[in-house]
Formats: sequence, structure tokens, C-alpha cells
Amino acid sequence: MGLPASMVVSFEEARRIVDEQAARLRPQGKELVGLLESAGRVLAEPIHADRDFPPFRRAARDGYAVRAADLATLPTTLPIVGEIRAGAPAESAALTVQPGQAISIMTGAPTPEGADAIVMVEHTTAHDGRVEIRKSVRAGENIVATGSEAQRGERLLSPGIVLDHTGISVAASTGRVHLLVYARPKVAVLATGDEIVDIDVRPGPHQIRNSNSYSLGAQIQAAGGEPILLPIAPDEPHRLRELLEEGLEADLLLIAGGVSMGKYDLVETILAELSAQFLFTGAKIQPGKPIVFGRWGAEESGAGKSAADTPVRQDSPKYFFGLPGNPVSTMVTVDLFVRPVLGALCGAAPRPLIFLRARLKSEIQTRTGLKRFLPAVLSGGFEQAEVELARWQGSGDIAATARANCYIVIPPDREKVAAGEWVPILPR
Repeated sequence: MGLPASMVVSFEEARRIVDEQAARLRPQGKELVGLLESAGRVLAEPIHADRDFPPFRRAARDGYAVRAADLATLPTTLPIVGEIRAGAPAESAALTVQPGQAISIMTGAPTPEGADAIVMVEHTTAHDGRVEIRKSVRAGENIVATGSEAQRGERLLSPGIVLDHTGISVAASTGRVHLLVYARPKVAVLATGDEIVDIDVRPGPHQIRNSNSYSLGAQIQAAGGEPILLPIAPDEPHRLRELLEEGLEADLLLIAGGVSMGKYDLVETILAELSAQFLFTGAKIQPGKPIVFGRWGAEESGAGKSAADTPVRQDSPKYFFGLPGNPVSTMVTVDLFVRPVLGALCGAAPRPLIFLRARLKSEIQTRTGLKRFLPAVLSGGFEQAEVELARWQGSGDIAATARANCYIVIPPDREKVAAGEWVPILPR
């Protein structure tokens, strides 16, 4: 079997195909982990409130608990009949505000019976057991009502969210010591090419170290997967086939290099011999145009069939990406295309690709025809953000990409973007 038919599609179509396939995927298992160990993992169970939040009328400010009606005339002076602090003993929390009285209260403390508002301490002066109040308050002001944040039994977190510090805080507030999370998918990484050597080997004059496997491994870990770095595949069909078959045993296979049009770019040919189905063989982007996406193990396979034309076997197929070998192309295509599939295998809910906008610092001139994702530097402070291209020498320039913190996105129909224009950016 020869090479698959060329299926080079627009960026938007490639992303649509990836999202459509990702929607078919499910995580392969679950595990119980400690609360802090769950950071960055995908929640596999709902988390419900074990009581009302807050469980009492909580003071939102330091100040004085009062009856709002007592402040009809200002300034007014009221006797201070007690103090309630956060975590106060029961006898303090049981204090009551009678008409014409005030109780000193701290943020987070339970609001005493009889009080319907809290005056912020900034608007008061206390002396000799009395407080002068210079500002009125509305009933309910600076008090967080019982159950207003969540009621007992209410769902606070849903399966599919990636747990960050906020999710962990919510789980901790419900007393959860352990959380059920989805298992990390195993992602095989295969770098190809006779010019590639291991990082602990001194490269020859025309060789390069295998940085792609490690950048891919880091991106996989950041996205919640478990990377499996395979040996470097030579430009030799038999050994390459062995390593591709080994990689297809993982949940996902990422292949770096060997997907262009050169004489020794053998990956697509061998995948075709393995009866892989190619969903596209290129995207109209720079960097990363030669990207390949497909699956292995579907009932019907072969080049040219769309996802809608080909049913999936009940034992789900394995997906693979053939990524361009230039390091920057590899990094960009992971961010643009691999993340939805990897996220689905992690159990994460689908997330759209969102571009932000910033003002362009210096003019850009380019060619039309491809959607470009160019390494850039976002700078400035507060609301005055500006962005400009990083100085780079093409998609092999790793150092320039390391200095960048985003990508400027240039539509395929623009050959010039003037300084001062608002341009879309993709954060790194």
C-alpha cells in the first residue's frame, strides 16, 4: 500500500475534525488520590456541599453589627454590648443586638441575632464603650446569608473539570481528604530520523539531539498525560514499523518527524501498510503544515474517507498524530491539535480554543495562503499590553520560542498587519 491521498485542509477544518474525534473518546480508568495529589488531574466524581455555605450568617467586614433602622439619623452613637470574632465561643456567638445597640464583629464571624446589617469599621469611631457611626447601611449590607453560596446537597464540582487550586479549595471545604480522578492516559512519543541522537550522546557534525521527545513529554505531562518515550526510529522501514506498532499500544501516539515529502519520510507509508485511516494529512498553517492525524483499528480504513463515512469499532481505535520534525512546528501543533484528544483521554470536558487580543507593536509583513502562528512576546503592564514577533529563524529555532510567551495569529488573507492594530494571540 502506498502513501495516502493528500488531504490538506484549512486550520478550522482540521480543528473541527480533531474535536469531532475527541468527542468519541473516554478515559480508561479511575483512581483515588490524596487531595493535594489531585492538582492538575481531572475529577471523576461530583462533589456536593455537605452543609450550607456559609453555615451561618457570616460577617463580610470588620465593623459593628447593628439594626439598620437605628441609623436613620447620622451621626449616631450606640453602646457596644459585646464582641464576636471569627471562631468565637458559643457564648459570644449567642449575643443579641437589641434596638439601639451595637456589637463589635470581625470578618467571618457569625452575625448576632437582632442585627440585620454591619457598618464597616472605617465609618465609625469607638470610645469608652460606645461607637459613633457616620454612615447608614441597608438591611442585609455586609452580611452573607446562610446558604447563599451553596445549600446542603448542592453540586459544587462536576466530573470533567481539571482540578486547580480553586477546585481543591472547594473539595477541602467539604471535608474531602481523597478525590476520585481519571487515570492518566499513556502517550507514546516516537522521534524519527537518522539525524537524531539521544541527548546524552555527542552529536556528529550533521546530527542534532532529540529535543522533540522531551518537549513533547513536557507538554503531555502539563496536559495530564503520562509520556512514554520510545527509542529513536531510524529511516529504515522494518525498525520504524516495529516502533510504530509499539507506539500504537499506548492510548495515543505522537510521532515527531518523517511526515513531510522527502525520500526518507516513511511514516505515512508504513502507517498505511498497517491499515491506518488518515483523517487529514496536512493543515494550511505555518509552522506545522505537514501535520497528520489519523486512527488505527477502525472497521473500515483507507485514505480519503471522512470521519462521517467510517464507523468506529466498538473496541475504540487508537489515534495518532504525525507531527512535523522541526521543534517549533512540533510544539505549535501539539497546542493546536493534540490537546483536545489528550484532554478527552484524560476525561476533561471539551474546551474551545480561545484567542485573546493585543495591540501590535511593530508592523508584520508575510505571505498569504496559510494561517500563521508565529512566536511572539507579550509585554506591557495592566491594560496596556503590546505584542511583537520574537526574532526567530524559522521553525527550527527553539531558543527564540523559549523567549516567546505567546503566538501571534495571522489570518491567511493578510500579507501586512500595521503597527497599532489589534491582533489575535494564542497564549503559551
